[in-house]
Amino acid sequence: MAICASCGGEVRDGVQFCPACGKPVGAPAAQAQQQYQAPPPPPPSEDGEIPADPNDVAQNKTMAILAYIIFFIPLITGDHKKSPFVKFHTNQGTILFFLEIVITIVATVTCGIGSILYIAALVFWIIGIMNVVNGKMKPLPLIGKFQIIK
Repeated sequence: MAICASCGGEVRDGVQFCPACGKPVGAPAAQAQQQYQAPPPPPPSEDGEIPADPNDVAQNKTMAILAYIIFFIPLITGDHKKSPFVKFHTNQGTILFFLEIVITIVATVTCGIGSILYIAALVFWIIGIMNVVNGKMKPLPLIGKFQIIK
């Protein structure tokens, strides 16, 4: 049985045109499988939220929460490479960590006046964890558009 190079559908031997898409079948099955590509994932919504795979969310919620608490745990375990959900939240947690370093420097230089910025970091931290709990891949306000982990 051959495989259509255009749509990936199965084509009986001896048939010259794919019954699913109507395109000519001439490539061997192995070559046709290499040419077929899955459709791209849906684009982000207007607010920047990326659709998440429910199975990925269910299996990796704990690691995604850890990405906000101790951002380097998913990096050390390599889970950010296995799961788009964990990768997204590890990136957000890493950005939040760098923001907290900047806030600490500002608070130190300004003799504590800048320490009110810690409230903003706490709010971002809560928003990030709530996004994980709700199974969303939504960027944090103001800082979520940056991408460190690729």
